[in-house]
Amino acid sequence: MTASMLMAFLAVDLLLVFSPGADWAYAISAGLRGRSVVPAVAGLVAGYAGYTLLAVAGLVVIVASSATLLTVLTALGAAYLMWLGWTVLRSPVTLGTSTEAMATSRRRIMLKGAGISGLNPKALLLYFSLFPQFIDPAAGLPVAVQTGMLGVLHMALCAVVYLAVGMFSRTVLQSRPTAARAVTRVSGVMMMVIGGFLLVERLAG
Repeated sequence: MTASMLMAFLAVDLLLVFSPGADWAYAISAGLRGRSVVPAVAGLVAGYAGYTLLAVAGLVVIVASSATLLTVLTALGAAYLMWLGWTVLRSPVTLGTSTEAMATSRRRIMLKGAGISGLNPKALLLYFSLFPQFIDPAAGLPVAVQTGMLGVLHMALCAVVYLAVGMFSRTVLQSRPTAARAVTRVSGVMMMVIGGFLLVERLAG
């Protein structure tokens, strides 16, 4: 893997990470609800860590080539996103969550983040379709090592961007409860729409 290929991957991956989606919606929601967005972002990154391990093991090819498994993953991911979006819509924003409340819900926040990214079949296809374009089997490094490097870079970009999104949403909207409530509702709707789109798209295909 040459330096030019690595830079090209970073450029393409950064564009993808900057594209708003379910991850953005969850980071924004977490930023508005908690004192720290770290547990939410850690959960999102953990989901991608699972995909990275699958890619390194070569299982991504097997799963992505199975229409049945992809359909099951899509259904699970879509249902989870829609349920989470509905939960966000029903729960009012509380900008001043106590430290004690945050401590007891930190694990749950992280697990929700891992569920959002880990059950998203789009992430599976991202690893399956994007990574091979930047892996050189003839290079000195084994394919598994190159795959792991790309996965780590993707997770690092996700962590930086989602932390920035979550912190920005909380900082800007902290003193604007009406705007914060509106953004939270939009985030919930985004999760439900994305989940529904994934389900319809897969079933229609």
